[in-house]
Amino acid sequence: MLDKDEVNAATRNWLEKAVIGLNLCPFARAVYAGDRIRYVVSDATTLEALLEVLAAELELLAETDENKTETTLLIHPLVLGDFLEYNDFLELADALVEELELDGQLQVASFHPQYQFAETEPDDVTNCSNRSPYPTLHLLRESSVERAVAAHPDTEQIYRDNIKTLRQLGREGWDRLDVEAPKKP
Repeated sequence: MLDKDEVNAATRNWLEKAVIGLNLCPFARAVYAGDRIRYVVSDATTLEALLEVLAAELELLAETDENKTETTLLIHPLVLGDFLEYNDFLELADALVEELELDGQLQVASFHPQYQFAETEPDDVTNCSNRSPYPTLHLLRESSVERAVAAHPDTEQIYRDNIKTLRQLGREGWDRLDVEAPKKP
């Protein structure tokens, strides 16, 4: 049984402690503080169902005033638990953005409990910059990304800073943050 409140709480905990707390995304704090993040916990269990939810959320975000909702976290704990399958799904997500004629307006970023950058080992702590408690699609407005890049033109430095922060923190430090999904008995 899916406990959407538990999934939402774990995701908010991760956002507060890791993403904002470690400053992994320097742009997240203002959006979070302004309460402009929409959290959607999907009960989709198939790729087709997830694509339907994703389409609806993309269209809703495109139609919503960005002062009300700037970004959406679409959390889908019941589908795409395998990172390689999830990674393949991102091509479908990008194709959906184009099909809905929202390319240039919206984009999809990715977070996953097993996230692994190319050229890293699975247990490399630097992978944690993109590790969330549950598979999550982050729906972003292109205008938000453009403003963020204008405010922080060396976005490559963010990536380098994240690597430095996570290496200094180490695996034990990351584990102490307690930002993973609750374990089921």
